Amino acid sequence: MSSPYERALGDRISELHPKTAWYFRTIPDGQVGIGTGVFTRAGSPHRWLWPVFRIAESLGVAFAGWERDVPFRIENRTIGGTAVAVRYFDLPGRTWVMPDTVALGENRVLRNEIGPHRTVVTTFDLDVHDGAVVLTIRRVGMRFGRLRIAAPRFLRPRIGLVERWDEDRQQHHVNMTIDAPLLGRVYEYTGYFDYVIESETP
Repeated sequence: MSSPYERALGDRISELHPKTAWYFRTIPDGQVGIGTGVFTRAGSPHRWLWPVFRIAESLGVAFAGWERDVPFRIENRTIGGTAVAVRYFDLPGRTWVMPDTVALGENRVLRNEIGPHRTVVTTFDLDVHDGAVVLTIRRVGMRFGRLRIAAPRFLRPRIGLVERWDEDRQQHHVNMTIDAPLLGRVYEYTGYFDYVIESETP
């Protein structure tokens, strides 16, 4: 099956910059998409929130700290119509890993499960603006075994992601932000990367 992004976009994938469209298309069996780059800034600048993010870090959802010029690597695969990604953040003194999966649900709504145990579950819409992919959150919840907890609307964070091709740098650019009610920007990562698709085996 094709990637969930490709199916969600349908004919609108032609509106994307060719490099961005290539990034979101299906990765053939036996191959992996590898992105390597640097986040110019990543994490939360609010130290008083870091204890909360330490819990999120242990769940593979978000890391605690505020860093600049963070080297990172992402590995993308398409498995059974699901986009499977693993991100590696080279933080000072440690490498933090964030895995997630994205599947297509009804009405072209995407479902994102984050962490090795898929603890955080979000649904989001996919749009195209000026050749870039724009993801906008719909709902956020957490899963602990059989327990499901959905964030009420008034507490629901605004999560957005924009991925585009930067002509000046000839690189992919990604910008992910989380804004909380009353608090504003609480977490983000933004940076540039190169991307290749290669065989899983030498």
